[in-house]
Amino acid sequence: MTDFASLLVADRGQKARLIHLVDKDSFDPWLKKRPAEDRALIDAHRFDGKKGFAFVLLPRGNAFEVVSAVKNATELSPWCLAKLAESLPEGTYKLASGEPGKAALGWLLAQHRFDDYRSKGEDAQHGARVLITGEAARIDETVRLAEATALVRDMVNTPAADLGPAEIAQAVKAEANRSGGKFKVISGDELASGYPLIAAVGAAATPERAPRLIELEWGETKHPRIAIVGKGVCFDSGGLDLKPASGMRIMKKDMGGAAHALAVARLITMERLPVRLHLLIPAVENAVSGSAYRPGDIVKSRKGLFVEIDNTDAEGRLVLADALAKAVEGKPELIIDFATLTGAARVALGPDLPATFANRDELAAELEAAARDVEDPLWRMPLWDPYDDLLKSDIADFANASSSPMAGCITAAMFLKRFVPDEIAWAHLDTWAWRDPAKPGRPKGGDALGLRAVFEALKRRYPSG
Repeated sequence: MTDFASLLVADRGQKARLIHLVDKDSFDPWLKKRPAEDRALIDAHRFDGKKGFAFVLLPRGNAFEVVSAVKNATELSPWCLAKLAESLPEGTYKLASGEPGKAALGWLLAQHRFDDYRSKGEDAQHGARVLITGEAARIDETVRLAEATALVRDMVNTPAADLGPAEIAQAVKAEANRSGGKFKVISGDELASGYPLIAAVGAAATPERAPRLIELEWGETKHPRIAIVGKGVCFDSGGLDLKPASGMRIMKKDMGGAAHALAVARLITMERLPVRLHLLIPAVENAVSGSAYRPGDIVKSRKGLFVEIDNTDAEGRLVLADALAKAVEGKPELIIDFATLTGAARVALGPDLPATFANRDELAAELEAAARDVEDPLWRMPLWDPYDDLLKSDIADFANASSSPMAGCITAAMFLKRFVPDEIAWAHLDTWAWRDPAKPGRPKGGDALGLRAVFEALKRRYPSG
């Protein structure tokens, strides 16, 4: 894990190279005050302060200062310093005026590298860019957010051969050990009898990648109980309804919901929010073998509802259903689940916007407000009851996939809704957990989408101290 704490340090008068941030409105007044040699150099570079992420180095003897264009120099976004953190020479830097605020996060994450599978060479020699800030109180919080985001990225980027159900269990166990939480894994006969949907989806996997339900409980019993659930499909072949090669290529990321859930749990425990946390991750591999569950099979869920398998590639909602049923048994006041659930959500909203469903308008409003404030966007989608009919089965309580190609992410959410009673507040995030193409501070590959928004909403709902 990148040592983010060393990249963001409190201002104690250290020597640092100055970074001047300008935008289209402030550039001309700023330029008029610069020395003639600065103006000549800036003109030679055709730098006009309008193009986002563009910057110029201004010589100062053996050192230099930096002028960089941002969208709004008075209200920095999380990513407006990311290009600088990726590109500037190693050293120590400081904003010429103001504080980095949200932009400190992008400064840190731009320097994160997932290089576990690179032979050591020039990529390993990446010098640190340190940012000085006068907002000392925010350093720890920003570092924790960077670490949580990096946790999601690293888990999603790890090849499925090296990250199966057992490895997810080890990651949760490590968090339990760090936080003092209670760790539990349910597998084998206990899983088959108590969580039959999870067991069915993972039945085709090899013994070392057998399905399991992973749990962590943390916090004091006097505090409100909440459940965080994450889809942990470590690789999704589609099962007997096999995906095409193009659709299977990045399915190592299908445990992205589990990575988000674990990252949220880590933030909750490190911030010590006054909650009784229940983390649940159904971890499986949706493989193909003689033991694979089949289209047309009917499986009785933990809740007692019979589900007809219409499509074995609609497996995420199955494992989540049993996990949600278990979460409900603890009588939480709030359940939030994360899942890389449907391609339909990406068709509707693209890769950047997690499709967000909530059974309470006030919960949806809390999530949307937090998402706006931390600039981690969400987009609410409807739990449209009439579409429930699309999950009808001729011989079982309902099917796991819709009879229509339309409204795929909504029907998936409606499937999950059957496992959460109306009296419990619930939100479901259908997130992509992936970024392509790269943007400053956000390389191609695994990414946390919706993580910061959910955690900010939880902090506001359950303030510590």
